[in-house]
Amino acid sequence: MNFLRGVMGGQSAGPQHTEAETIQKLCDRVASSTLLDDRRNAVRALKSLSKKYRLEVGIQAMEHLIHVLQTDRSDSEIIGYALDTLFNIISNDEEEEVEENSTRQSEDLGSQFTEIFIKQQENVTLLLSLLEDFDFHVRWPGVKLLTSLLKHLGPQVQQIILVSPMGVSRLMDLLADSREVIRNDGVLLLQALTRSNGAIQKIVAFENAFERLLDIITEEGNSDGGIVVEDCLILLQNLLKNNNSNQNFFKEGSYIQRMKPWFEVGDENSGWSAQKVTNLHLMLQLIRVLVSPTNPPGATSSCQKAMFQCGLLQQLCTILMATGIPADILTETINTVSEVIRGCQVNQDYFASVNAPSNPPRPAIVVLLMSMVNERQPFVLRCAVLYCFQCFLYKNQKGQGEIVSTLLPSTIDATGNSVSAGQLLCGGLFSTDSLSNWCAAVALAHALQENATQKEQLLRVQLATSIGNPPVSLLQQCTNILSQGDKIDRRGSKIQTRVGLLMLLCTWLSNCPIAVTHFLHNSANVPFLTGQIAENLGEEEQLVQGLCALLLGISIYFNDNSLENYMKEKLKQLIEKRIGKENFIEKLGFISKHELYSRASQKPQPNFPSPEYMIFDHEFTKLVKELEGVITKAIYKSSEEDKKEEEEKKTLEQHDSIVTHYKNVIREQDLQLEELKQQISTLKCQNEQLQTAVTQQVSQIQQHKDQYNLLKVQLGKDNQHQGSHGDGAQMNGIQPEEIGRLREEIENLKSNQELLRSQLAEKDSLIEKLKSSQTSPDTNEATASARDSEQIAELKQELATLKSQLNSKSVEITKLQTEKQELLQKTEAFAQSVPVSGESEAAIAAKTTDVEGRLSALLQETKELKNEIKALSEERTSIKEQLDSSNSTIVILQNEKNQLEVNIKDSKKEQDDLLVLLADQDQKILSLKDKLKELGHPEEEEDELESIDQDDEDDEDEDDDKSQGDN
Repeated sequence: MNFLRGVMGGQSAGPQHTEAETIQKLCDRVASSTLLDDRRNAVRALKSLSKKYRLEVGIQAMEHLIHVLQTDRSDSEIIGYALDTLFNIISNDEEEEVEENSTRQSEDLGSQFTEIFIKQQENVTLLLSLLEDFDFHVRWPGVKLLTSLLKHLGPQVQQIILVSPMGVSRLMDLLADSREVIRNDGVLLLQALTRSNGAIQKIVAFENAFERLLDIITEEGNSDGGIVVEDCLILLQNLLKNNNSNQNFFKEGSYIQRMKPWFEVGDENSGWSAQKVTNLHLMLQLIRVLVSPTNPPGATSSCQKAMFQCGLLQQLCTILMATGIPADILTETINTVSEVIRGCQVNQDYFASVNAPSNPPRPAIVVLLMSMVNERQPFVLRCAVLYCFQCFLYKNQKGQGEIVSTLLPSTIDATGNSVSAGQLLCGGLFSTDSLSNWCAAVALAHALQENATQKEQLLRVQLATSIGNPPVSLLQQCTNILSQGDKIDRRGSKIQTRVGLLMLLCTWLSNCPIAVTHFLHNSANVPFLTGQIAENLGEEEQLVQGLCALLLGISIYFNDNSLENYMKEKLKQLIEKRIGKENFIEKLGFISKHELYSRASQKPQPNFPSPEYMIFDHEFTKLVKELEGVITKAIYKSSEEDKKEEEEKKTLEQHDSIVTHYKNVIREQDLQLEELKQQISTLKCQNEQLQTAVTQQVSQIQQHKDQYNLLKVQLGKDNQHQGSHGDGAQMNGIQPEEIGRLREEIENLKSNQELLRSQLAEKDSLIEKLKSSQTSPDTNEATASARDSEQIAELKQELATLKSQLNSKSVEITKLQTEKQELLQKTEAFAQSVPVSGESEAAIAAKTTDVEGRLSALLQETKELKNEIKALSEERTSIKEQLDSSNSTIVILQNEKNQLEVNIKDSKKEQDDLLVLLADQDQKILSLKDKLKELGHPEEEEDELESIDQDDEDDEDEDDDKSQGDN
């Protein structure tokens, strides 16, 4: 308060004495009047004075205005006047502030008044409660006042709102207000509230902010909307940027799919208003927030896949290839597409298939590269195209192979009708524009990044320099241009071309001994590098010297000693004689000490203010960081240490090969065990089906028993009535029906036995498959073997059950045969005992003939039934034989399982021997270290040995990962 009075006293154009007295009288009236109308009029008068006499009203009236907010809440009019007055006191009216000093003083006043207001946290809580009032004259000035407080002292006000009960939720209700003025100012309020506060951002997001903001954007017309759309997009960026939780919530809520209509710009792209350009720019930036390389890889990958699945990537590529798009929107679209496809194989494959709408159609990559190597294109656009090409090749070995293949002789179009990506890169690499040289060199280096196969393939590229001269390799042409230096007149930076070529050569030769051999095979390369490093040049050339030192160091570190004149030891001696080891290391350190090195290492995107700053590539800075230390150690190593290191590497490689072999064996055994488990589960299902079939057959047999019992009862009744002829005639009518039933029942039994025989045959085939799958000699899982033996025991038990059921069926068939014989005997006896009294001889003869005919037919049918029963008995015998063979197969399988367990024990014993061998090797290494200490070597060399061991362990891990990836 004393500070404010000092500011008031120091104002040159202060108010008149009467005006100060007026403000004091109004404050007294607000404080002492008992009538509400008097207080309301006084507050209204203070509001009218607050803009012109901001300082005086703020000093004298703020306390009274806060008291009005506390006591007169029932009257919305006076509350609105009080809020407007406080807003005028705290906010900075930029329209009336012209002079710089006046503006600074106004900002200081706003901050001071804000500090006074929030000193009592209850004041902010009171303001939040007033926002619940739906009255326009209360809610709107309340929103503006809280926004002004957040602009002046954002973190302090954020903390007060965060600890206030339901504070953020009350503010979220503003987005649902039907009055657009309050809703729009509510968006501005939430912008200030969510700035740089992750906790509030999460609360706002989970209060359904995404849904409401996207609805507002849709209602306002998406990219064609006004400034409200811009404000909503800025708020969405605040909620999502650097907030992994909100990004995941946004993706899981399927809000990415709702972004697709934003980019439906239509065919007529001529009418682009400034607001539409701003909106679309913010929309593209919002996509980049979701797929930024700085986000966690898993979150970025899931968002990239969602954008492809919903068609958002396809829509962006449509804009990319459209005509009439403003330059800044096109540039930002290229950057957005770059990060959407970066490291995502599916998106990269789709981007490779995109064609530009030309005649004939050309791949989008080719069209973009044409812009990159065209010096007439804007610089920011060329940087964006380079970033897009880098993202397309990032972790994309398939894409790298396609780019390199366009340079190989077998794939180059001999007619020259179409231009390939490789030809454009070569054209840019050897043009007279230094920026095109740098961009093409970096792009080609990304085609070789972490891909030894393509590094070797690129050695095959041959270039025709001029008519009549033999072609030279691409590697040789790069070194030729590098050696010419400033002799060629180029447009742009003096060192940009050489830096680009050196970065390309360093990337090409690293981790590729064959490329190093090709490079050293040219006898002019090493003298050129040593000459460049040894010279004392200006500061601009120091970076070139450092890169030459790095290239020479790579030629030493990755040298396989295949060239006698350029072996590792000879190159080290050459450095020591002509340059000096300390001088060489100093020149090597110029790279990481360069001012532009740290800038390039921060972000993958090549974002430079001007072409002169385009020196380093992000991926190359990572390569320098990786190789600088190992090259330094390699320079100081002696030949004996190199030999020991090579021997240790060979020993470790042998051990690695053994370990890898056993890992492969174990992996194959695991696969075999999985197959066995699947087969066992299949057998279980089939056994259950067989058990169900057996149960059904048992029930059918019981039904057959009941039917035959009924037949016996009927035959017994017929025997009791043999005395009368009428009964005999009835018996003769029933007898064929009973025999027909017998035949049908026997047919049913025959079909059931055939079904059993087929099921047993299937079971035998499954057992044979199990036997063949278990003949592998490399099974080492003891527990799995135990499970298999249990399953075989269960199968054996089930087969025994089936055998007993078949035996019982055979007994039942025998009983049916005896019953049939008894029926035949009864039939014959009945035929002989038919009475002849009271009949004429002719009638008797006719009946006798009829009976004999029927008996002969019955005898014939009986004979056929006997044959069928005989065949059934033979089939039963064959089924028994099959069951016996199945039992023998089970015994054989059990013996094979025992043999497999013995093999498992032997395999474990071999693994234990391997572990003992590795332990002995570790002991040898420790003993070597102790000997080095005894010989008096410094600690730095011991650290070098430890780092070598660590590098070898890292190589071992990489080999393991590769082997797993191959499998």
